[in-house]
Amino acid sequence: MSGTLVIIHLAGAVALLLWATRMVRTGVTRAYGDVLRQRLRAALRNPLMAVLAGTSLAIALQSSTAVVLLVGSFVGSGIVGGTAGLFAVLGADLGSALVVRILSFDLSLLIPISLFAGTSIFLATESRNWRQVGRILVGIGLLLLSLQMIGRASEPLRQSTVLPVITAYLEDDPGIAFLLAAIITWLFHSSIATILLLVALAARGIISPELGIVLVLGANLGAGLIATALSRTMPASARAVPVANLALRGLFSILIVTGFVLLDPSPTFLGGEPSAQVIHAHIGFNLIVVILGLPLATFVYRAAEMILLRTGAPAHGPTEDPFEVSALDPDALDRPAEAIANATREVVRICETLEVMLVRIIGLYEDYSPEAAAALAALDDRIDRRHAAVKLYLAEIARRELSEAESRRVQELLNGSIRLEQAGDVIVRNMLVHVRKKHERNLTFAPEGWEEVSSFHAAVLANARLAFNVLVTRDKQTARQLVQEKDRLRDLEKSTNRRHFERLRKRKNVSVESSSLHLDTIRDLKQINSLLASSAYPVLEQEGLLRASRLDVPHHN
Repeated sequence: MSGTLVIIHLAGAVALLLWATRMVRTGVTRAYGDVLRQRLRAALRNPLMAVLAGTSLAIALQSSTAVVLLVGSFVGSGIVGGTAGLFAVLGADLGSALVVRILSFDLSLLIPISLFAGTSIFLATESRNWRQVGRILVGIGLLLLSLQMIGRASEPLRQSTVLPVITAYLEDDPGIAFLLAAIITWLFHSSIATILLLVALAARGIISPELGIVLVLGANLGAGLIATALSRTMPASARAVPVANLALRGLFSILIVTGFVLLDPSPTFLGGEPSAQVIHAHIGFNLIVVILGLPLATFVYRAAEMILLRTGAPAHGPTEDPFEVSALDPDALDRPAEAIANATREVVRICETLEVMLVRIIGLYEDYSPEAAAALAALDDRIDRRHAAVKLYLAEIARRELSEAESRRVQELLNGSIRLEQAGDVIVRNMLVHVRKKHERNLTFAPEGWEEVSSFHAAVLANARLAFNVLVTRDKQTARQLVQEKDRLRDLEKSTNRRHFERLRKRKNVSVESSSLHLDTIRDLKQINSLLASSAYPVLEQEGLLRASRLDVPHHN
């Protein structure tokens, strides 16, 4: 096989690996993302639990970068402290290294099983969560298949006459090899993909274990660069997490690669096989960063935040509020199609703001602060301003000569905007009041009660995202799924209330004290869900998929 064909096959295999990893991450995020976020927020209060939570989440998401950005957003919004966030990020890097170890085993039998089971589940059900389980299984199957493809594609490289020259040069110049691995990892935007490629090359004797270890250390530096680059628009408090992580990883990787080159130890202490030596070097490095980085975390985070502030990064967010830039162009009113598109863009912004409010309100139940509560109320004011502007703009559009489809779309956007504004009011006027009461009276949920509230909130947040999609795309399948999820949530409310009253019957003090808070929160979340789910009805009605009434009206002779 020519060198060009080898590169083409290898590039395709790596591309499939990146795509499969993304599939798994997307499936896990869509099915369990909200629950994982809540568990992570709770775990970040304890340093050891923060490390373990970061490790677990990186394994679930197949990406330490995703965890870094998620934790950074928590720190930026004030939900958790910067040091705790850095603890979780160090754990996430270790979790990413463990993923490489797991994928290095012979899992070839899982390829057909995962592909068949995942495809069957995805095609056999309309349930949102089960379809995401199918997506995860297909992603795992493709991921394992891509590893086989990488192995087969790299096999002809053993006979290459050019590659030994390149590897010999890199072995003679470990500094270039170190930097090259960092750049490749940044280009891949995945340290897992880079390390697995190095493992495959080492297993076939294409690179020596010594060179593989140098490249692994460079790949770890590149992994830190990915999150740092992706977080460049975040405020200083959030950006300080990936920057501090990069500082620790960069420092230790440079020190260790320097020591490795100068001392020239035998890599056999890392294992008998070259592939195992590369994997264990990767895991060992991240374990060292965790152990030595924990005592330094507070100092490094504060230093990173101070440097960012001095270089002009905003402390708490952009000074110019992007939500205040309106898409409602008055010059487009005489062109209804363009004007309706402008209104749709503005409604999307309302959806985004409401989603932020839904995410933040549950965090306030756990960790209340007057500043965070005031920021949440300010978001509702923003929605009110947007809603008023959209309402007036749509009224102006309605004065023009419109087609039947355009008139229907104007009405849908108007009704959708109204319901979004009402949902925001429920969060601020009802749920925020409950949060303040909980804080002022020092109330606590029963562990079972808080688990129920968190799960109910996660379901509502997932449904809200479906509703936002329906409002914009008018997709009938998503609309049908949203109505089905609304029915499921109604059943979930009944079972939640039944378990709550069962705890009351047993006279558990913590349930008695927080009974009103528990029931009111569930009621408000259900009201938000009902408001948002109504966006599916016009779509289903137009498609003839909606019954005129749920009532069974008796027939009279």
